[in-house]
Amino acid sequence: MPLIYGINAVAEALKARGRGFEYVAIARERHDGRVQRIVSACRAAGIPVRPMARQELERLAGAAAHQGVVAVTSEKQYCALDDLLSRHRRPHAFLVVLDGVEDPHNLGAIIRTAEAAGADGIIIPERRAVGVTATVAKASAGASEHLPIAKVTNVSRTLEQLQQRNIWTVGLDERGDRAYDQLDYNMDCALVLGAEGKGLHEQVRKHCDFVVSIPMLGQVPSLNVSVAAAVVMYEVARQRRKKLTTEGTEDAEGKKK
Repeated sequence: MPLIYGINAVAEALKARGRGFEYVAIARERHDGRVQRIVSACRAAGIPVRPMARQELERLAGAAAHQGVVAVTSEKQYCALDDLLSRHRRPHAFLVVLDGVEDPHNLGAIIRTAEAAGADGIIIPERRAVGVTATVAKASAGASEHLPIAKVTNVSRTLEQLQQRNIWTVGLDERGDRAYDQLDYNMDCALVLGAEGKGLHEQVRKHCDFVVSIPMLGQVPSLNVSVAAAVVMYEVARQRRKKLTTEGTEDAEGKKK
């Protein structure tokens, strides 16, 4: 039985309209504005709302962090890789490829940051990796309902497909030959991230056009994958924002002349 729980996750799923809803269960004692907005959205969409005791909600969600809201829904709809590659929101494509992330909190955090940093979508493997579960949806604060996510059978082969579409692949690995901020990301590119503790598989790393690293100035050798992802994704966003600002200033100066 597919579920989403947590106020933000359920609210964003209702807004995105990417899933079918069987019903939304609400804690009987919650009457605050955030929950009432969910109730109103359900009524507007014709989705049944069921008041429940908090203990019932906890049993339904299988977790205590439901915030008084649990939705029984259809399965998360993954998109086809071709569909993901056929669209991008900004002048240059920006994808995130995950090479076997297994922790749902890490996947949720990466999805949340990717959506905020302007990524076009995320690619995950079908096997030996976590999919978009209720925990992932909650950790992503609902971003998993808005950002397209594709599942693929082989990450290395997928990188080859991206390269055939003129998308540069950038692996993040402590063995990288340059710092992450020394690369110009004003190009169609995909950021490739490895699994927790293992990093990129050797074959995946070999398929990357560039391999970059994050300089570590302390005693700890590496960052958590979701933190490392955020560092690089926002460098991509920073560079692209800077270029757009510079081009806009140059255009304005040209008009003034």
